[in-house]
Amino acid sequence: MKDNPVTGFNYLIQGFQLMARPGLRLFVLIPLAINMIIFSILISLSMAQFSDWIEAIMGWVPDWLALIRWLLWPLAVILILTVVMYSFSLIANMIAAPFNGLLAEKTEALLTGEEVPGFETTAQALLSFPKSMGRELAKLLYYIPLALVVLVISFIPLINTLAPLLWFLLGSWMMVIQYCDYPMDNHRASFAEMKQRIKQKRLTSTGFGAGVMLGTMIPLVNLVIMPAAVCGATVYWVTAIKHH
Repeated sequence: MKDNPVTGFNYLIQGFQLMARPGLRLFVLIPLAINMIIFSILISLSMAQFSDWIEAIMGWVPDWLALIRWLLWPLAVILILTVVMYSFSLIANMIAAPFNGLLAEKTEALLTGEEVPGFETTAQALLSFPKSMGRELAKLLYYIPLALVVLVISFIPLINTLAPLLWFLLGSWMMVIQYCDYPMDNHRASFAEMKQRIKQKRLTSTGFGAGVMLGTMIPLVNLVIMPAAVCGATVYWVTAIKHH
């Protein structure tokens, strides 16, 4: 299968379709509820601060760029949405990690007709919480150095006009890391192996991650994006990664 971003985005579309399958509805409910609660609370808390954040960023614009301030304002909005929504996703995924792993397990079983050695029950998923938190911490430690590099670029004149795009691309890549990890972790793939395997299809991976990242930025869609991304990442794993 060719490596292209459209294929990756299509995996996310398939994830949305799988959410409604009778065999998965029960396992979608907990990640869905966690995502809806976390996003609803955090969006409510941040709404009042949004305009202040925009003004703070626009305050960095030098006087000689005042004439194109209207062009930079949308970039500031994209930057804020990307960073804030990725942060919200990070928190939601840390809480829902065991249940996302269970959903990935059941999705793979539905797609392949074969049982996946994993949690099997919600109770077992809960017991795996400490292990899941360790895996989520590994993702955070991977993200921090990359985010620091982009943060530095964000303060460099002229070059910092690329900052919204760089933050979006970083967020997109981290979404691939975040969600493809669930089906691969079920198969005991190490964090390093997981990263290496998705890098083999960079364009497909980026297309999937960009779709998820966009989904977190769209009202209402961001409330259901997490279980859809888990299902979509599992389709990606079964279709393009598992046997390659």
